[in-house]
Amino acid sequence: MKRLPVEFENRMKTLLGDEFEDFIKSYDEPPVRAFRVNTDKISVEEFEKINPFQISKIPYVKNGFYFEYDGIGKHPYHHAGMIYIQEPAAMVPVESIDIQPEWKALDLCAAPGGKSSQIKNKLDENSVLVSNEIVPSRCKILTGNVERMGFKNVVTTCMHPQKLSRIFPATFDMIMVDAPCSGEGMFRKEEIAIDEWSPENVQMCAERQAEILDCAVKMLKSGGYIVYSTCTFSLEENEMTVDAFLEHHPEFEIVPTTERVKESTVDGVRFDGCKCENIHYARRCYSHKTKGEGQFVAVLHNTTESNAEHFSVAFGKEKLDKTLIDFLNDTLVSYNKDNVQMYNGNPVYFTPDFPVPRGTAFSCGVTIGEIRKNYIQPHHQFFMAMGVDFKRKINLTADSDEIKKYLHGEEFETDCKNGWAVVMVDGCTVGGVKVSNGRAKNHYPKGLRR
Repeated sequence: MKRLPVEFENRMKTLLGDEFEDFIKSYDEPPVRAFRVNTDKISVEEFEKINPFQISKIPYVKNGFYFEYDGIGKHPYHHAGMIYIQEPAAMVPVESIDIQPEWKALDLCAAPGGKSSQIKNKLDENSVLVSNEIVPSRCKILTGNVERMGFKNVVTTCMHPQKLSRIFPATFDMIMVDAPCSGEGMFRKEEIAIDEWSPENVQMCAERQAEILDCAVKMLKSGGYIVYSTCTFSLEENEMTVDAFLEHHPEFEIVPTTERVKESTVDGVRFDGCKCENIHYARRCYSHKTKGEGQFVAVLHNTTESNAEHFSVAFGKEKLDKTLIDFLNDTLVSYNKDNVQMYNGNPVYFTPDFPVPRGTAFSCGVTIGEIRKNYIQPHHQFFMAMGVDFKRKINLTADSDEIKKYLHGEEFETDCKNGWAVVMVDGCTVGGVKVSNGRAKNHYPKGLRR
């Protein structure tokens, strides 16, 4: 890999002392690869029965595995959203807190969606996750991953945290702030981070992180939690940012992480002038200590008593097109009629208990499709999220000729009845087809095909 910046090495020598040489040696080792099983689609136990990869368990993530397999991103299981490939240390922040199934959660800096998908797996079917990304191109990637994973009740937004805070004041039980940072912890994996590093950039990131945290405070319920994380080592962006935040927000306290994360990480660093007595509650991942890249996390608890829960202006119930209802009745075994809404002119499937103002969301719940003259053109997200409820299913194995044809965008023969059907690989939806007289006409999006 490229030569590390001298000033960065000097900083790390001060930070690590006698451990510095072990830390530097870890840069000669290849990055560790890992994934999580998407438990919204398949249980860990069922996945392990069909798993084709060489895997070993990540100690602090129940559904997380280290793996050895080339080309995993092209495997049908990846296309089906059965797994999410994620750097293992990046899984630490979400595991640092015991997320309750009924919580309303916000991932404030969410792209590409790893932490969002990890949070969503811990929420129940009645809860809501809002995933925000300020950069439009990255928000498209985030939304694509939400779609691939087949999630319901997820809203993706693309806006500055300050604007978002005006839409959702005092709304969330938990907010993930995986803040943009100088990326020191990713030097081994992403060499471009080395080129972009400078002390000035570290300071700029710290200032931006403080602003993002201040926005997060406005959206958190009393008694709620902010999980603050970075993939960098600098004190300025980590412990110093947390210490300054606690000084400016005395209603917050830093609290211990879960025991499973504590056992796999090291204590936060006390620095000269640190006012937070419990800064050691913060956790650090180093590549010579934890299997993976660099990571920092601190769990911040709002200790004030409960305040009134805020909800935005409601959808406004629109009359639903009869064509839409007929389509749903023909396609699905069952569905919750209250969840069928119109949002920005398109039919969506989303809980009515969490109103989202029109024009706010990049994607709101499950996009059912497009209403055309006398028929519905279903969206890929509808197949991915609602596949388990489809009347017509075509279940294929991961090594079948039919799944290879499907992922290449080709038609294939089937004995399925005529109509819209989902294609499944070993029980998990990978997309949709229109069956006509024994032929499955391919509707897998061109941009996703192998």
